[in-house]
Amino acid sequence: MNTRNYNIYFNTHTISGIIICALLYVIFFAGSFSFFKHEIRAWQHGVSYEANKNAEKDFDFLLDSLRQTHDLKGRDITFYMQPNSLGASVNMGVSKDTTVSKTQQVATEGGRRGRRGGGDATFFYYDFHHEKASTYTESYDMGEFLYRLHFLAQLNQVPINIGAPFGYTLAGLVSFLFLFALITGLLLHWDKIVSNFFVFRPWSKWKTVWTDMHTALGVIGFPFQFIFALTGIILIVNWVLVTPLSKYLYDGKQQELYQDLGFSDGTTYEYLYKPIDQDFNMQQYLTELEQKWEGAEFSRIFIKNYGDESMHLIVHAKPNPKLNFSGEGKAVYRIQDNMLVYEKDPHTASSYKDKVSSIIYHLHFGDFGGYPVKITFFILGIMGCIVIISGILIWLVARDKKNVPKRKRVFNFWASNVFIAICLTMLPVTALTFIAVKVDPDVDQQFIYSVYFYSWLALSVFYVLRRNLRATNQETLLAGAILGLCIPVVNGVYSGKWIWKTFAAGETDILFFDLLWIAIAIVAIIAFIKIQRDDAKRKGFNR
Repeated sequence: MNTRNYNIYFNTHTISGIIICALLYVIFFAGSFSFFKHEIRAWQHGVSYEANKNAEKDFDFLLDSLRQTHDLKGRDITFYMQPNSLGASVNMGVSKDTTVSKTQQVATEGGRRGRRGGGDATFFYYDFHHEKASTYTESYDMGEFLYRLHFLAQLNQVPINIGAPFGYTLAGLVSFLFLFALITGLLLHWDKIVSNFFVFRPWSKWKTVWTDMHTALGVIGFPFQFIFALTGIILIVNWVLVTPLSKYLYDGKQQELYQDLGFSDGTTYEYLYKPIDQDFNMQQYLTELEQKWEGAEFSRIFIKNYGDESMHLIVHAKPNPKLNFSGEGKAVYRIQDNMLVYEKDPHTASSYKDKVSSIIYHLHFGDFGGYPVKITFFILGIMGCIVIISGILIWLVARDKKNVPKRKRVFNFWASNVFIAICLTMLPVTALTFIAVKVDPDVDQQFIYSVYFYSWLALSVFYVLRRNLRATNQETLLAGAILGLCIPVVNGVYSGKWIWKTFAAGETDILFFDLLWIAIAIVAIIAFIKIQRDDAKRKGFNR
């Protein structure tokens, strides 16, 4: 490789990497735990999906409960099913019947009124296992928190108006720059990619250790990281593509574009003002589809014009990835005469859009191969965190030389010090928050925000002011390991879900999450001991 190209690749890789390193670490760390979002939910609430997944979700009971507090006539009701969960998000629109009073009514327990700004529209989360409704903030858990943190959704609350949610836009920008860093990094090491891959010198000076680790782990994780950067860009900033398409092909009507692509169901039916002359039993339709689409999982359920002769039931379903990696099922029932007017089998019918969107979704979320794929993706995600940390340290050591002006060396150290403190404190802070949500019985969104962000801020400031990168590394590892070992114990003490009990009860999701933290703690302890031994040996060599 000629010198000019090498310098271009090197500078592009270094600058793009340093700019995004802290945010990218947050995305990778939180995203790695997001693979186990549903296990986290089961663990936190103490209710196993695996042990209760065959229990029937009683939609008719929920509708009966809603009728006690709302006049459902003429409403559109939507159920957004949470995958691998015992709950659903429910959105109930304003009635189309002009004879129904639009005054504010009492929402269901924990319900949220007027989400879309009209009358008594209601949005809430419903737990079928406990038959309980709650608001989004009340049902908020650590799985949702880490999942949203991995695309910086919490930053959407920052009052910066850029025409799009600030957090999503920032996450998309980070993904773009990360893609540049990946490609330029590969080009940078291309000539020696094979020879350097097998080189690891743990007894050399620290710069050599970090360089070898950065190169080896970067090459191993390149396919995984490239897939995540690319799919992340598509999933997060799809509005970049949607805006011009909707503007020039749909006259700015984005909803029509999303409907044609199959991402939303805006189908409307004329309201007839004719009450239906039969009782609506929703479960019988769902049971029929469950038998026809065996192995598929309902994703969205729409009730249009409730109680009117124009009433329709629309059911969307996702196929089992083992049976069909792509595709989406859809059934439309006309309730007046119990007629199935449209059906698309999720296991046999797959459009081009279905194939593309399913591949992007499955590759990003790793939900197609059970625990082996999730564990593999988790390990590769953590490896990405190590690559980021080693890159920061390489950058610092390479610029910590006498020929570099002192003011630049001071800036470089403080930049690295801040980045390292923010990144490495995520491990103990995450473990601490998991303990807190299990100890405190009243957990909501504000509680999780307060515990996580305040403790993260306090620890980060502490280690920034301490100005000792080695201490930051060792102490956060040790603190994370100790707190991680406490997580299964706290779960047993406060929930009675001891490891042997969850194993015997078949609550594999809760069991797995406890074992995951034990494994993380053991690896952290091994790393801590090895770092201490290496430091002792180096001190002995320097005498």
